[in-house]
Amino acid sequence: MRKEKAMTMPISRVLLAACVIAAAALAPVSAPAAEKLDKLVTVTGEATIAATPDAAVIRLGVSSQGKTARAASDANAKEMTAVLAAIKESGVAERDIQTSRLSLQPQYDPKQTGAARLVGFQVNNQVTIKIRDIGTLSAVLDRAIAAGANEMSGIEFVVSEQAKLLDQARAAAVADAHRKAELYANAAGMKVGRVMAISEEGSVPPPRLYQSMRAGVAPAIAPGEQTLRAVVTVSYELTS
Repeated sequence: MRKEKAMTMPISRVLLAACVIAAAALAPVSAPAAEKLDKLVTVTGEATIAATPDAAVIRLGVSSQGKTARAASDANAKEMTAVLAAIKESGVAERDIQTSRLSLQPQYDPKQTGAARLVGFQVNNQVTIKIRDIGTLSAVLDRAIAAGANEMSGIEFVVSEQAKLLDQARAAAVADAHRKAELYANAAGMKVGRVMAISEEGSVPPPRLYQSMRAGVAPAIAPGEQTLRAVVTVSYELTS
């Protein structure tokens, strides 16, 4: 009988301790803690910076025709060699020139009814060129077109210091959020305390592209401005 009692008492204590722990876990948050969680203000701050593009990426090339695939390829190779030489002579480094498209397609008589009649072949050879000094863009286009480039599929203007400028916009966006938080806090008779949470919602503007065009003469170029925007959401603790 004594042996059974000695084994029962420790089990009873364990059950009692478990009940106490469960009750503590289910107990409501104390009033001061709940009040602290409620004393928050969440605001959105934003800022924009206008930047003038200082570099560009262009895509141009040569389209050639021939009665045979060999004739079209040979003509294209000769014309493209002259275009690449002109681009390099205008000051573009070889590392900034990359072939982006090369195709050979059969050409059929559009007036033929019934079975298609092969009339020749067309070769398209296009390169992507990075212009690090946007002031030389017009000169590069002029020389390439004069050398035989007859296709241009787009121009993308680039802000080379975009990351640095976006950091400035982010700092300004946080300052804007703090200004708004102080406005709300003052209206409520409170003060702005610590930052409790912060998240970024900003986006980088898409590159500005020009539509495809046949390059007969160099087009007028107007890089304009790009707007870099940063948006942040910040939660501040409110103090009395």
